[in-house]
Amino acid sequence: MSATSERKTENLPEWKREEVADLADLIADYDSVGIVGITGIPSRQLQAMRRELYGTAVLRVSRNTLQSRAIEEADADLDDLLAHIEGQVGVIATDENPFALYKELEASKTPAPISAGEVAPNDIVIPEGDTGVDPGPFVGDLQGIGANARIEDGSIQVMEDSQVLEAGEEVSPELENVLNELGIEPKEVGLDLRAVYADGVLFDPEDLDIDVEAYEADVTTAAARARNLAVNASYPTAATAPTLIAKATGEAKSLGLQAAIESPELADDLVAKADAQLRALAAAIDDEEALPEELRGVEAPAPEESEDTTDESDDDQAETEDAADDEDEGDDDDDEDAGGAGLGEMFG
Repeated sequence: MSATSERKTENLPEWKREEVADLADLIADYDSVGIVGITGIPSRQLQAMRRELYGTAVLRVSRNTLQSRAIEEADADLDDLLAHIEGQVGVIATDENPFALYKELEASKTPAPISAGEVAPNDIVIPEGDTGVDPGPFVGDLQGIGANARIEDGSIQVMEDSQVLEAGEEVSPELENVLNELGIEPKEVGLDLRAVYADGVLFDPEDLDIDVEAYEADVTTAAARARNLAVNASYPTAATAPTLIAKATGEAKSLGLQAAIESPELADDLVAKADAQLRALAAAIDDEEALPEELRGVEAPAPEESEDTTDESDDDQAETEDAADDEDEGDDDDDEDAGGAGLGEMFG
């Protein structure tokens, strides 16, 4: 604690000193500490949010000045959080990583009505369809806020999606009445994470707002491409060694068959190959009298789509090349599918 902070705390009433000490202890006891906005959250709903966070995070609401002094007194270097203590805020502390905390807080937000005088957090749209309201003055209320509405089939209909307010604009009393009548709740209520400090790094909400599924897909694609590259470059690793061995085995077998090398491993394939060649030759001879009896009337064997001796890793090679072509064309989705298929072929 700095000497200035200590002097400031000493001048506080006893209850305030205890509050600052409790907040400082809370900050010191957890790995991640953040500031959350609580503006517009009713007390009962705030208490429910606290209960939902139980076991994951601790929320403490206090006066801004006391929160600031507690942060100044904390052992960690949390001064960057001070700039976010403005308006109605609270301190949130957790041992979860900041990304998990942000995701949980966002998921806990619920729709809520908006009041006149509030700023719209996003564009407000009256959706197309039947309002369920009987013909009457309400159609004029809808038209007055800019919605394309009229009476049809015995009720008030909105003829098309109608944007009646842009994000950042102030809600009028007329718009509030229409939204309440239609049951439209255009804002979300919940703990608004402003910043969180963890492992010496200050995270803003923009840093934490990531698409986890897309991120995982990118990592999977990168891993598939890395494995395919390692296989094509004959770079041995724990992940590529089985594929490289299978590829080498297939190439050696193919070479042995082409060179007619006699070995116990190739005997069956060499006999099958010789038999097929003999049958093809017999079928090509028009004079059956020139053939032994057992070869007369023999038809040429149909060409096989893929021989047993085909190098299993050739499929990996082809799929890798396809993936590279797709990448050049800018089609990341197809490339990812090719990489995934290549992994399936390589690792069973």
